[in-house]
Amino acid sequence: MSAAPERRAPARGALVLVPVALGDDAQWQDFLPAAAQGRTAALRHFVAETARAARAHLKRLDFPGLLRDTDIKELPDNADEAALDALLAPALAGEDIGLMSDAGCPAVADPGAKLVARAHTHGLAVMPLVGPSSILLGLMGSGLNGQHFAFHGYLPAADEARDRQLRTLEQESRRLERTQIFIETPYRNEKMFAALLRVCQPRTRLCVARDLATKDEYLRTLSIAEWRKETAPRLAKRPALFLLLA
Repeated sequence: MSAAPERRAPARGALVLVPVALGDDAQWQDFLPAAAQGRTAALRHFVAETARAARAHLKRLDFPGLLRDTDIKELPDNADEAALDALLAPALAGEDIGLMSDAGCPAVADPGAKLVARAHTHGLAVMPLVGPSSILLGLMGSGLNGQHFAFHGYLPAADEARDRQLRTLEQESRRLERTQIFIETPYRNEKMFAALLRVCQPRTRLCVARDLATKDEYLRTLSIAEWRKETAPRLAKRPALFLLLA
């Protein structure tokens, strides 16, 4: 009697994590290596933070397909497992999917992490491509401790709670010799900068990184005492990153 034919599991696609430019003035060759650009050009399904931004980025990449015929779905803010599974359906059926944030690397300080976690639950391959991350670019350029650092996302918006958190982060930085990294909503950047100069100790070093990887890039590290003597950088309504080391 001949052996029964071996049953093979159906082929599955991969979730490809596609970085995008940090600014509207960047061309694809400025932020995405050729191999990553080619991998992205081969995709026909995308999940994006916002579909409009994804189309703009794909156009910047000289995407070969017709964008109106390209499957681009948005990731809901509070996607449950069923919604995530629906977004992953092409990969479960054998086709690759690209995941895109509005800026920088998907799933880093980005809601796309939920989709990546769900892909792992299904045993799908996850393929991160090389591209710009404002967090790493800022840390690289800061001259602060790159061996021990933490990213805290957004700090509290209320003045008193924000100041209290800044003091806590500064104390932790001094005790642990850790670089503390955080961001602010662009229209509150100037208030954050003023709070840092008011709350932090004179010897604490602060790096301000604005508009990274664009023609308007600004990146400077000074002690708080030195910053208090300087003209404040232009931060209003501009994407910025703050890094401190006490």
